[in-house]
Amino acid sequence: MEHKKNDSENHIYLSLFLTFFMIGAFTFGGGYAMIPVIQREIVDKKGWLKKDDLLEMLAVSESTPGPIAINSATFVGYRIGGIGGAFFSTLGVVLPAFVIISLLSFVLDAFSHIKEVKYAFMGIRAGVLALILKAALSMFLQCKKDIFSLFIMVSAFILVAVFSISPVFIILGCALLGIIFTLLMKRRIKK
Repeated sequence: MEHKKNDSENHIYLSLFLTFFMIGAFTFGGGYAMIPVIQREIVDKKGWLKKDDLLEMLAVSESTPGPIAINSATFVGYRIGGIGGAFFSTLGVVLPAFVIISLLSFVLDAFSHIKEVKYAFMGIRAGVLALILKAALSMFLQCKKDIFSLFIMVSAFILVAVFSISPVFIILGCALLGIIFTLLMKRRIKK
């Protein structure tokens, strides 16, 4: 019986590692660009989480220190496979970037002056922007839409974009406002 449990754990660890390795290896542009790929792999293909669970996990991943892709991999891995799942998911998403950056650091200086290389990076930046916008639109469509949520969204955007307030303070402020709003609504319902 113990042997079957270990085989099952090893299978889920391997599956988590390979899934997040693929996400890390084939998604360029950082964590936000990975969100649509994470959703497709984790929710649509594997069925490990529901869309609402993933949306909540992404909110927590964004709110905690560290890159969103690593935090997301860690949270998903922990939810699916406990501490071992968190370890292998995190290792899987980090390893491709580590290897690629290590190799690129040696090669980039030698080719950075070539015009075609500069143009290639301009194209990559444009593609990454499209992936980030898709992730933002997807999250917006899945979020609850009411006056309070829209107010929070617009206010947070203005505070970050116009007044350059640190996103850390914005996230903490939004969390506090969300808690206060929820408590007030619960109190109103009880009356």
